[in-house]
Amino acid sequence: MKQDLDLDSTIRQRVRGLRLARGWSLDTLAVRCFMSPSTLSRIETGHRRIAIDQLVPIARALGTTLDQLVESVDDDDVVIRPQLDETRGMTTWTLTRERGPHGVTIAKMRITAPRPVGAELGVHPGRDWFTVLSGTAHLQLGERTVLVETGQAAEFSTMVPHAIGAHGGPVEILIILDHDGERVHLHPSSGAPDQQAGEQT
Repeated sequence: MKQDLDLDSTIRQRVRGLRLARGWSLDTLAVRCFMSPSTLSRIETGHRRIAIDQLVPIARALGTTLDQLVESVDDDDVVIRPQLDETRGMTTWTLTRERGPHGVTIAKMRITAPRPVGAELGVHPGRDWFTVLSGTAHLQLGERTVLVETGQAAEFSTMVPHAIGAHGGPVEILIILDHDGERVHLHPSSGAPDQQAGEQT
């Protein structure tokens, strides 16, 4: 019940805030949404129950949508919470809620597991790019071992068998992934079955 009241109050604040941001009086908005100024005033002040059939013309007049007026008031659309993957020894923060330009996803990862000796390396189409925020990353590229230090970055073809692990302690990286990279890095259950530890792709 409290959540309903909070949402109701938020909707009223959004309507009033959008109206004032446009420099409109109650009379101006009332004309644009075919309502009386007194009805609109009671809606904004909470003295009248808000009806969906009233919100639609109000939203249209304010240049927004009904969905945007009534969207959730909790903090899930603001706060990015870490996802722990104990099997692979890593914690992930997905920093883009929707794919950015060119279909990329940006994530922060904290990897604690070194790459297991003899573990099979992953392969997928595309390229990976990451920069090290703290610690040292152990990047295995086929037969090559590359240590990427704090402040350094790496870019490589993911058609080369590869894996990223921690070297000498936890490492934090900021990584940019294309669609295939996102599927394997962030959704390992849909990737190759041999991904067990370290950050293999």
